[in-house]
Amino acid sequence: MKLIGAGLPRTATLTQKIALEMLGYGPCYHMNTVSADRNQWLAAYEGNPDWAAIFAGYSAAVDYPASFYYRELAEAYPDAKVLLSVRDGHSWARSIRDTIWGLTYGDTVARHLAAAVEAADPEMRRNARMLRGMYARAELFGPDPEVFDEDTVAAGMQRHIEEVRAHIPADRLLEWSPKDGWEPLCAFLEVPVPETPLPHVNGSAVFNEYQVDSLLRVLQGMNL
Repeated sequence: MKLIGAGLPRTATLTQKIALEMLGYGPCYHMNTVSADRNQWLAAYEGNPDWAAIFAGYSAAVDYPASFYYRELAEAYPDAKVLLSVRDGHSWARSIRDTIWGLTYGDTVARHLAAAVEAADPEMRRNARMLRGMYARAELFGPDPEVFDEDTVAAGMQRHIEEVRAHIPADRLLEWSPKDGWEPLCAFLEVPVPETPLPHVNGSAVFNEYQVDSLLRVLQGMNL
């Protein structure tokens, strides 16, 4: 592992994945990769991680659940650099409300589809409980996750930034946003700046469309 993403979900982590792979830090582990490793992540959540098995063949990792364990991964891979993706707290809170919070606690199509999948599939139910547990431990949605409060959630972004700064030495850490462009990221990684533009992907609408389509495919494949 050469690079550990410490950024929270909805901080352009899919953009980071694509950008890092363009810079030679691939393949890069992302939330979209988790489905093949659910049991390994459950073991990690229960206190028995096997990082070598989870990240076998990967050069970098961003997004949850990997970034939830940024401290443990920074210790397990002492030569890896740490990338902290940042975003305006209130913009981030609104994105969380419209995506992950809505999928987890909201009255949304995706949430109701997810509940149906969890009811029919014990493995998916365990995975969903693990993710909700991670969100709760990190207070990603605040101390009362079922009630969304933008100010509380926005403050959580700043709290997370300060925690990462406190635990990762400054010479090992880059705070970065896609609006900063290629240059600071490439300087940090000591690689040439690509001639192609930095990719920008996965807005809230794209996230929700992907989640609904994925859940519908799962339901269609079940013998209910």
